[in-house]
Amino acid sequence: MKRISVFILLSIMLSNCATVPVTGRRQLSLVSNSEIIPMAATQYDSIVKTGPLSKNTTQTAMVRKVGKDIQAAVIEYMAQNGASEQLEGFNWEFNLIDQDIANAWCMPGGKVAFYTGIMPICVDEQGIAVVMGHEVAHAIANHGRERMSNGLLAQFGLSTVSAAMGENANLTKQIFLQSMGMGTQLGMLKFSRQHESEADKIGLIFMAMAGYDPNEAVEFWQRMSALGGQAPPEFLSTHPSHDTRIDDIKAAIPEAMKFYKP
Repeated sequence: MKRISVFILLSIMLSNCATVPVTGRRQLSLVSNSEIIPMAATQYDSIVKTGPLSKNTTQTAMVRKVGKDIQAAVIEYMAQNGASEQLEGFNWEFNLIDQDIANAWCMPGGKVAFYTGIMPICVDEQGIAVVMGHEVAHAIANHGRERMSNGLLAQFGLSTVSAAMGENANLTKQIFLQSMGMGTQLGMLKFSRQHESEADKIGLIFMAMAGYDPNEAVEFWQRMSALGGQAPPEFLSTHPSHDTRIDDIKAAIPEAMKFYKP
């Protein structure tokens, strides 16, 4: 019986896989974008409405300009690689929220939020492009969908995921919020670090295609590292350590430069 269950589990995983654009990595995909994007849009609207949105028109304009540039690069890349259908349901939006938090994120479907606290670290449009490319890369790589798929599989086991989602909406929402990084679960940290590194590499290509120098990513993370503070040990962090990240970015820059359009 145990062998049969393992076989069924492997069959489910193999038959519900997708390929990450750019890297070609195979990932679990038990839910579709048509299911997860509306959930993301609802959550995004709720966050933006409570904001408050920044009244700094200069910074807001920069975020939206860079966002549109990265958006155009993504559309171009996906078209060139015969993957435009993966952008179906995307309704891009870029906002700057007035909170002193050094953070930014992109929901599935292209909904982006920057916080005013990260703007001094970005310094200019180049720095914004580093963050924007990285966060958009999470959405294009369907990292949220992959995390949610793993969460659903862990929670419901071999039961029918679609039925389980319909029967337990509250638990499904909880798993969704955790998948978007709005919850913590130690067991998923290593998995999340893989996503962060993958998003760094993909983001470099998107910013390069948009006309921003990928070398600026090193400068940005050096500024972030210089802020100091007691960072958690890497094995307990959802992000790679600054030193690891900078080294990995330096190694990925030559490939990204092939896409650079000054």
